[in-house]
Amino acid sequence: MRGAHPLRCLILAAGASRRLGRPKALIEVEGVPIVRTLVNRLQDVGLNPVIVTRQELMLDIAQICQESTVVVNPTPDLGRTGTIRCGILHLISQRGGERPFRLLLVPVDRPGFSVETVRTLSEQNQCCAPSKDGRGGHPILLMPDDIERIVAEPDPDRPLRDLVNPVYIPVDDSLLHLNIDREEDLIGFES
Repeated sequence: MRGAHPLRCLILAAGASRRLGRPKALIEVEGVPIVRTLVNRLQDVGLNPVIVTRQELMLDIAQICQESTVVVNPTPDLGRTGTIRCGILHLISQRGGERPFRLLLVPVDRPGFSVETVRTLSEQNQCCAPSKDGRGGHPILLMPDDIERIVAEPDPDRPLRDLVNPVYIPVDDSLLHLNIDREEDLIGFES
């Protein structure tokens, strides 16, 4: 079943990477930056993601992903929900304020999902996320009412889990729970 509303996509790449010590989006796996790998994967299912990042990464990401729109969150240290909101406001402004749409959120530090998982999520008409072994993962698909709640949320640091309630869809992605925070998290990750 195809989604009733158009599907848009954000890659979230505005984190400071303090624990890792270098920008997660720019880490190369098999010679390809993670942000490029994610854009490729999303393009394989017909999505053209907007990448939301911090000022100091904007030029590097724009060069790596020349066909993508790169948006700068001016206050990324205030929290991930603020970065999501920044991306949503950009999408709304580019569409002339036209709503509603569904939104796939792809954190750059959670790259363990497959193209098949993106296809499965993109066909849904409910807030949902993939799961494996009873644990939820990423990306997450938001519905128009979820998007409205995020836009209205005054606290940019409020966790997304407090604002949305996804249905979990079982998938077979062996690296679904990969969360890149430290160098050892990269062991075994392949693009």
